[in-house]
Amino acid sequence: MEHQLLCCEVETIRRAYQDANLLNDRVLQTMLKAEETCSPSVSYFKCVQKEILPYMRKIVATWMLEVCEEQKCEEEVFPLAMNYLDRYLSFEPVKKSRLQLLGATCMFVASKMKETIPLTAEKLCIYTDNSIRPDELLQMELLLVNKLKWNLAATTPHDFIEHFLNKMPVAEDSKQIIRKHAQTFVALCATDVKFISNPPSMIAAGSVVAAVQGLHLGNTNSFLSYQCLTPFLSKVIKCDPDCLRACQEQIESLLESSLRQAQQHNVSSETKTVEEEADLSCTPTDVRDVNI
Repeated sequence: MEHQLLCCEVETIRRAYQDANLLNDRVLQTMLKAEETCSPSVSYFKCVQKEILPYMRKIVATWMLEVCEEQKCEEEVFPLAMNYLDRYLSFEPVKKSRLQLLGATCMFVASKMKETIPLTAEKLCIYTDNSIRPDELLQMELLLVNKLKWNLAATTPHDFIEHFLNKMPVAEDSKQIIRKHAQTFVALCATDVKFISNPPSMIAAGSVVAAVQGLHLGNTNSFLSYQCLTPFLSKVIKCDPDCLRACQEQIESLLESSLRQAQQHNVSSETKTVEEEADLSCTPTDVRDVNI
């Protein structure tokens, strides 16, 4: 008698459910106060760093985002890692040859804070094309947490999104799609140096408004209309509505330029020969030594 094998794909990593008790005004007010204590310096390129330039941060941030996506990390890992990176760069000069090591270490610590099963040092070293060793990464980890004074539970834009959605009188399926798009915008903002000066709550609010606008969810009479949602969220985070509008427009402009770059990249990729593509397929694009 033949037995059929039944293969069921089961998610092996257990995730905690969202605790509804934490989505209240008291927690939100505490977060709004706390975000000021975990902010990087907006002028570290001019005042602290001698070798690191904004474009170098962009290269490393893009690589870090690719690794987080490839490893299917929790959404909050990448923004938290970038918070660590910017705060470290705010008061410690770094040689450009060690910037990728710092980026890998920031992901290493952020994943320990947010993941059920964190990224390993060995795996992260592979993503640098073995240009750094696990023992170097572990040494850098000690240096990082000491320089950050072990203040690792930083507030990021990601933390605010759920609070905003909870306050919005919108159907659950709409919230789901707004959440996904807003999280994408938050990650995009973390790669761009222009957003260092904006508090996390404003980036989160701008991302939610930009997501609603981009999805065309709000007609002129509804709560999700531009006229209603922007003033509502600016009251929630206690900021000027014009500042929030400016942040949202900045996010939309960043999205447009990112899409243009992606299209140009796709066009240039299509011009490569089949032999080149076959050769490139052996190595994922995010496994590389970021040689700045």
